[in-house]
Amino acid sequence: MNADLQAQLQAWLREQGHIGTTPLEVKPLTGGQSNPTYLLRSGEQQLVLRKQPDGPLLKSAHAIDREYRVIAALRDSTVPVPNALAWYDDANIVGTPFYLMEYLEGRVFVDQSLPGVSNAEREAIYREMNRVIAALHKIDPDKIGLSDYGRREGFVARQVDRWSRNLQASPLAPSEDMAFMMEWLPQHLPTQTRSALIHGDYRLDNLIFHPTELRVIGVLDWELSTLGDPMSDFAYHCMSWHIPHDLWRGIGGLDLRALGIPDEASYRRWYLQRVSGEATIDEATWRFYLGFNLFRMSAILHGIAERAQQGNANSDDAVATGRKAVPLATLARRMVEVASISA
Repeated sequence: MNADLQAQLQAWLREQGHIGTTPLEVKPLTGGQSNPTYLLRSGEQQLVLRKQPDGPLLKSAHAIDREYRVIAALRDSTVPVPNALAWYDDANIVGTPFYLMEYLEGRVFVDQSLPGVSNAEREAIYREMNRVIAALHKIDPDKIGLSDYGRREGFVARQVDRWSRNLQASPLAPSEDMAFMMEWLPQHLPTQTRSALIHGDYRLDNLIFHPTELRVIGVLDWELSTLGDPMSDFAYHCMSWHIPHDLWRGIGGLDLRALGIPDEASYRRWYLQRVSGEATIDEATWRFYLGFNLFRMSAILHGIAERAQQGNANSDDAVATGRKAVPLATLARRMVEVASISA
């Protein structure tokens, strides 16, 4: 953020009563490839600002207004979130619309293998992750004012269509495996059995844990949240068991037992028992959900690669991140081809 924008932001924050007279310090926060995020300091006061990126945007992408709305709605729920403080939909302060939220002092674990903690702590962290996503999927959207937050039925079909169209419209040509998935997925859609409020990007590094306790105090990055298929949301979260550790954000190929990390089948069973009292799901259906989410993730990373090429990416490592789109699409194809053979 340049000096002029920072001066405008400081004046606005003072006018709105969010900070006092101490000069404003603005520091970019790491993570969140999509929407630039900043820590704001003024004396003892600390806030977080999250904004849309600069430059041309895909339709419906970077929906920070939805992020603000869902965080505000969940404030007193069983899902921990930062307090939502202010929404500003004009671009004349920091160049794009933005919102303010509470700064949470805590720990963020980026590597899902959790180096530096004990086996007992690893299991406790995974159990807490599981508890929170199950709590999210058990919330009644109508009771927290989110009955119109999305279309409840046909979620996966719309997502397949949306990300396929994004890939087709991209100046970067999709890979052969992306093209395969765009054709295969619409022909094998499962029946959606229930709807819920879903996060869309639920993973370990989007959670803030208490500074000393193994307890989640905040779920972040709600840009992709909506009403939809909770099994799809949970499968997105479970992709990490299948993504190689040396590729990106995965624990695939690691000795999970030696680390004290539950295997995917155990983790899945915990979730199913929490949300429905059941412990199983048809394996071919589960592999569809995993393949769909790997495809969706590859499409998202393809978009990051596109923005990096155009010079509009938020993160310095956007080029490297964008390169992971192709191997994820390959993994998606392998996942569903196994499902087709087993079926």
